[in-house]
Amino acid sequence: MTVEGRLPDPGDALTGVEMFSGLEPDVRQRVIQAAVPRTYRKGQLLFVENDPGESLIVLKRGAVMVFRTAPTGERAVLSVVRPPDTLGEVSLLDGAARSASAEAIEDCQALALSRHAFIELVHANPRILDAVMRSLGLLIRRLTEQNADHVFLDLPGRVAKTLVRLAGETTAPMVTIELNQSQLAEMAGGSRQSVNQAIGSFASRGWLRTEGRRIVVTDLTALRRRAGMTDR
Repeated sequence: MTVEGRLPDPGDALTGVEMFSGLEPDVRQRVIQAAVPRTYRKGQLLFVENDPGESLIVLKRGAVMVFRTAPTGERAVLSVVRPPDTLGEVSLLDGAARSASAEAIEDCQALALSRHAFIELVHANPRILDAVMRSLGLLIRRLTEQNADHVFLDLPGRVAKTLVRLAGETTAPMVTIELNQSQLAEMAGGSRQSVNQAIGSFASRGWLRTEGRRIVVTDLTALRRRAGMTDR
């Protein structure tokens, strides 16, 4: 069950959220007033495939893994969402059931905006659709790249790319990623045993080290090269 909570500084709750960045301050306040603050514990499901698509979720703190589940129970991770990104745009637009599931992989704080409130907001501020379309475009590009990775990258390459993405935009010399190897295997699209072998290989090269359920990346540049990503 979702635990209701209060976000700090509610007047600034939409800061950095592209979908609402072009709104006038009074409209932003109406959005905040219409939204429901929510808190999710690590490991908690935000929603499940085929649930009613009844709300847009604005992530303010933490990280959420979006995934599909096969009939066999295997999971395929589509993306990891971090603040100030949003979840649920697709279901909001077409009114259909959720097309994927979402699980908190860190403790999270969020805002939930109902579909009814969102549609009213779009009618009053059509330019919000521009941001929604950009968001959907990024989703399509991400899924296209993910498909290409499964064709052109071997498993260690996909593991390296997954770690780079989880590290985000940091420039720190070391990055700690709180993720167990089962979750990493789901994200990279491989078996846990094969992913463990890739992690062991990277560790032997000095690119990372494991600390229980944590992975400490010590050479992000090397991982980027292994993933075939262009250095910044």
